[in-house]
Amino acid sequence: MSKEVKLFLGPNHPGMHGNSSVHLYVEGDTVVKARTVPGFLHRGFEKLMERRLWFQNLALIPRICVPEPDINEMVYAMAVEALAGVEVPERAHWIRMIILELARISAHLMAMGGVGGSTGLYTMTYWTMPDRDRILDIFEKITGARVYHMYIIPGGVRKDLPRGIEKDILEVLDYLESRMPEYENLLLKNRVIRTRTKGIAKLTKEEALEIGVTGVGLRATGLPYDIRKIDPYARYDKVEFVVPTATEGDAYARFTLKYLELQQSIKIIRQCIDLMPKEEPVNVKFSGGSALRFRVPAGSVYCHIESSRGEYGYFVVSDGSEMPYRIHVRGASYPQGLYGVESKLPGTRLEDVALWLNTMDFCPPEIDR
Repeated sequence: MSKEVKLFLGPNHPGMHGNSSVHLYVEGDTVVKARTVPGFLHRGFEKLMERRLWFQNLALIPRICVPEPDINEMVYAMAVEALAGVEVPERAHWIRMIILELARISAHLMAMGGVGGSTGLYTMTYWTMPDRDRILDIFEKITGARVYHMYIIPGGVRKDLPRGIEKDILEVLDYLESRMPEYENLLLKNRVIRTRTKGIAKLTKEEALEIGVTGVGLRATGLPYDIRKIDPYARYDKVEFVVPTATEGDAYARFTLKYLELQQSIKIIRQCIDLMPKEEPVNVKFSGGSALRFRVPAGSVYCHIESSRGEYGYFVVSDGSEMPYRIHVRGASYPQGLYGVESKLPGTRLEDVALWLNTMDFCPPEIDR
């Protein structure tokens, strides 16, 4: 007779992402119950933001999701601009898109490498992480920082692109395109990985919609839901790209979509470099006070963008003072990292838990924010 045992997946397990853990109750190799414990490293951001000046929050918000920090800068800036009635300069829109798509590539490379950590294919991890460093090198040249950039600000971007950076970006894109066949052969065409992931951690369209999953988790069920297409921001309506979808809804389909989305992001960045105005300002000055202590008109707004994990939104309320009155973050990881873990993992095998967390892109601070 089997006995129910409590196990801890994370935070030091290679299948766990970030300072978090999942408490698993198992009988034999089968999960009976699962509980997410988000962790205590990056937490409580919403209340912290309500106690800081509007521009002070720029140093705080990127930490809500470390692998892709720029999405927080973008959606926060969009909310402030909407409340203040600020029009962003044209060149800034295109620069923002370059930053966001570079961040998307970086996050997808990390996630694809994570599949290797969850299946024993460590070569994939050893390939994608150094390749991701090439993106971080570009961020360092543009912003002065590799991870937390604080570059996208209300009114535009902090400073213009450095001279000649377009050439450096294109060289990195050329390199990544040359790597795509190797990624495909090692990961997508790998017989062991296909056997290990096909039909595993499966989610139907109805289940995804029921718990609020977006991003590749939803697109892998056949629904082409992408904020960049259905509610374009910046200048996404001016560039050509497709939204890859699948119908299987399993772990294999999800990381296959990440691979395909890498190519679309490269395509978008190339168009941004070609189409953005060359000689224009990249930010505007806010009225109503100094750079730090300006006031945002009273009102409320919800802004959302497409992160590598799905729909990412901020609900921001201003009472007209020097600080936000209320901020709520719609983290893309919340549905799959909390509802999904606790409702969909029971009944699965123990070794498949890490595949759910990885291919669903579980970023713990988005839950405990």
